[in-house]
Amino acid sequence: MLSIEKYQEEFVGFLGKYPTPKDPETLYAPIQYILNLGGKRLRPVLTLMAAHIFSNDYKKALNAALSVEVFHNFSLVHDDIMDDAPLRRGQQTVHEKWDVNTGILSGDAMLIMAYQLFENYNAQTFQALAKLFSKTALQVCEGQQYDVDFENRNDVTIAEYLKMIEYKTAVLVGAALKMGAIVANTSEEDQNNIYEFGKNLGIAFQLQDDYLDAFGNPETFGKQVGGDIIENKKTYLYLKALEFSNENDRLKLKNLFSNSDASENKVESVKQIFKASGSAEATKKAIEDYTKKAFLVLETLHISDDKKALLKNFGNNLMNRTV
Repeated sequence: MLSIEKYQEEFVGFLGKYPTPKDPETLYAPIQYILNLGGKRLRPVLTLMAAHIFSNDYKKALNAALSVEVFHNFSLVHDDIMDDAPLRRGQQTVHEKWDVNTGILSGDAMLIMAYQLFENYNAQTFQALAKLFSKTALQVCEGQQYDVDFENRNDVTIAEYLKMIEYKTAVLVGAALKMGAIVANTSEEDQNNIYEFGKNLGIAFQLQDDYLDAFGNPETFGKQVGGDIIENKKTYLYLKALEFSNENDRLKLKNLFSNSDASENKVESVKQIFKASGSAEATKKAIEDYTKKAFLVLETLHISDDKKALLKNFGNNLMNRTV
């Protein structure tokens, strides 16, 4: 097995050789831009790791890993448009650097390019990858729509929020791992279990992302800190704060989330309620719980203990990240 950094290095090298058309430049330049902005490369690394764990050959999963990364970045381009986000990984978002129409069309092209990468596999593997990919892509869209719907609702429950982040974020993490297992031609049982590991890890990852959006360091987080608060998103932090707060703070929080105020005062006021109510600590506890739930699934996999340890180490690094 390789280190996480080595998988990242191998993937970035493969990405650098990925041939994309040059014309029209206004369509493909934004694609090159978003794919080369960096990032953690979390999902493609998981695809390579899974293939290596089940077959000792990660290189045959490079095309599947790239497909996951292209799809993920397609979703980011469109999400940033919907959120009117100015920054992505510390740089201008595609629609800010170009325009909204370019962002929409380049994103559409990326979705098609993601599917094309499966053509590098035999018919049986292609079918399995495409079937999983289609299901996952549709769930990601459903999760995004839930996210949008929640902005205009005042009765969002914790269960509904967890379902939203499962679909919007976690299923793609699970699919990334399962794709590696599919390419490795492992058993259906192990394919499904590695998916469950990834899904639970993905929920923990998104909860951590929500936490960092409020309390992260803007110099390392790479996105606008407080963006969810400005957008009035009913995150786990917000819902737990409503649950735990006294009546005065609950009314104050609802009032703060009922307007389009984008000031630093609003962000700081909300963060104070998150801390005082115990919501911030509850969110950190939920991150830990879902990570542990993922680790329990590891015990069901038919792999060696050292390979389980590698996956567990990956999970622990995610739980303790600051970016």
